[in-house]
Amino acid sequence: MKDEVATFLKGFAMGAANVVPGVSGGTIALITGIYERLIDALKSFDAEALKLGLGFKVGALWKKIDGLFLTSLILGVAVSIVTLAQVLEYEFKNHPKLIWSVFFGLIAASIPSVGKAVKRWSTDVITVFFIGAAIAVSMAFLTPASENKDFVYLMICGVAAMCSMIIPGLSGSFVLLLMGNYRLVLSSVNALTSGDLSVILSVILPVGIGAVVGLLVLSRFLSWLFHEHHDRAIGTITGFVAGSLVIIWPWKDKVLETIEKKDGPEDKIVGYENWYFPELSTGEAWLQLGAVALGVVLILVTEYFANKNSKA
Repeated sequence: MKDEVATFLKGFAMGAANVVPGVSGGTIALITGIYERLIDALKSFDAEALKLGLGFKVGALWKKIDGLFLTSLILGVAVSIVTLAQVLEYEFKNHPKLIWSVFFGLIAASIPSVGKAVKRWSTDVITVFFIGAAIAVSMAFLTPASENKDFVYLMICGVAAMCSMIIPGLSGSFVLLLMGNYRLVLSSVNALTSGDLSVILSVILPVGIGAVVGLLVLSRFLSWLFHEHHDRAIGTITGFVAGSLVIIWPWKDKVLETIEKKDGPEDKIVGYENWYFPELSTGEAWLQLGAVALGVVLILVTEYFANKNSKA
């Protein structure tokens, strides 16, 4: 039971990370020591698993897919997303810099944790590190698309978001932001608590279908990559994580564009500009720096307990 509770809490942390644009749940999975186990469990959903399921061989299927681990983890992610989506939506509207600061500290502190998984920093590993960082940084300067409720487009959003969710350093929420549907998906998750069937069928269902497809396909590729090119894969991921610091840098200005909607005009984020350092003469800046420190401490504590559990 102790292991299942620990896995649930790791899933909860992954879910919280996935809700925030710029933060990757895959990063949390990597530093808590469950990433490769997660990828292998997802990869186990194959023809043999289907055969076992159709033959009602529940015990064998459960063992093959690492069922207890996956169930605990998915439950933690789901509870986190449903409970934190409303809180984070409110905080982003009212205290955006404070929230960005916490997650900036989380990501900054996770870079050494991810990078130390590389066994040998050769020239090719260093090269892919900078390539990964460049890709992540370039995402910060892309202009988000307009909101699109088309069923097929929402499926594509689900595929893209899930692929980036399980790649450490690439944020599924930020991909949704770039594709124009972050606020649509976030508000739809919040609407689940009211049991709105129209939202479930029109938004959650297509995004969910795409997410499952992306998850099953990418897990096989990542499993192969980790087994055949471990150091290069981790090197690229470390670059992604380092580059994502530009995306979640708390002190930047939003570029807004007013769009007309049925219920009135609405300001839409179309990008960011004017990255700057906080003004240290203000109490607000020190509060934000304290939030960065809190994020660092949370990662250090998480890594400490993850290492303690792995040794046990």
